[in-house]
Amino acid sequence: MESIVLAQPVENNVVDVLEQSGVVDMNPGPEPFGSEELAHRCQSASAVMAFMTERIDAEFLDRCPELRIVAGALKGYDNIDVDACSRRGVAVSIVPDLLTDPTAELTVAMMIALARHSMPADRHVRAGKFNGWRPTFFGSSLVGATVGIIGAGKLGQAVMRMLTGFGGPRLYHDVKRLSLEWEAAYSAEYVSPVEICRRADSVVLALPLTAETQGIVDAEFLKQMRPQAYLINTARGSLVDEAAIADALEAGTIAGYAADVFEFEDWARVERPWSIEARLITSPKTVLSPHLGSAVTDIRRQITESAADSIIKVLAGGLPDTVINRPYLKGR
Repeated sequence: MESIVLAQPVENNVVDVLEQSGVVDMNPGPEPFGSEELAHRCQSASAVMAFMTERIDAEFLDRCPELRIVAGALKGYDNIDVDACSRRGVAVSIVPDLLTDPTAELTVAMMIALARHSMPADRHVRAGKFNGWRPTFFGSSLVGATVGIIGAGKLGQAVMRMLTGFGGPRLYHDVKRLSLEWEAAYSAEYVSPVEICRRADSVVLALPLTAETQGIVDAEFLKQMRPQAYLINTARGSLVDEAAIADALEAGTIAGYAADVFEFEDWARVERPWSIEARLITSPKTVLSPHLGSAVTDIRRQITESAADSIIKVLAGGLPDTVINRPYLKGR
C-alpha cells in the first residue's frame, strides 16, 4: 500500500479516511519532526501532508523519490519550492479559502486590542493595581476610523467586509484594483501605499510573502505612517523588518504593532532570524499571538480534511482543483 506521512497530528476521522488509501505515519506532535526526521520518514512515501513548519525544497525532494503529492494544510506556500516539485513530477496542493475568514476575524480583534489598550489594561488588573474606575488607559475607537489595507486578495477583502459595521473610510492598495462595484459596496478607496500611511489610523498587511513583498515594511515605510497609527500583520512575518518596527515603537513613530506571524517562521528565508525581536515582546505597545489566524477547531478540521482529500485523489490518479502546479503530470 501507499505510504502517507502527516507532518503534524490531525483529527482521527482524517486518519481513518487516509488509511483507506495507504499506511499512515503521523507525527504525534506538537513539535515538528525536523527536516532530517521528516526526510527519513518520507524517503519511500507517496504523499506528505505539510504545514507551516515544514520546508519542502529540492534537497528534501531528492531524498524522497517516491513522493507524488505534497498536500499543504495551508494557504500561503512560500515554504514549499513549487518549481522543484514540478520538475520532479510532484503535485502541490493547498487549501485556498478556509483560512481567510478566521484570519480576518483575528485581524479585527487585534485592531481593537491595540486601539483600546487591552493588553496593558489586562496586565494592570492581573497585577492587582485596579482599585475601581480611574481615567486611565484611554484609547481610540475603531468606529469611524480610517483603515488602510495593503493587499486586496481574499484576506484583504474579508477584512474590508468585516469592517463595514464600524463605518469610516477604507483605503486599500494592491497591484490589481478591485471592481468599482466592490469599492462602492464596501466604501473602499484605491490609493497608493504612501497615501495609506499618510491617512490611515490603522494599517493592515494582507499580502502573500514573495521576493517583492519581503521586507516591504522597513524603516522608510514606518516613517511615512502617522505617529498615532497602528500596524497589524496577520499575513506573513517577513513582510516586515521587526527590528525597524521596534525602533519605530521606541521613537514614537507609530503607536502600536500587532502580529500573529513573525520573521523566524518563514523557513524559505535562509537568512531568517531565529527568534522574535525581543523588544517587540517587552514593549507595552504590542499585541502578539502565536500564529492563531486559522486556530478555530472546526476550521482546522476542514483544512486537514481538504488536504487529505487532495492526497486521496492524487494517489487515485486524479487531479484535484486544489493542485497549484498543473504541469506536474509530465512524465507520469
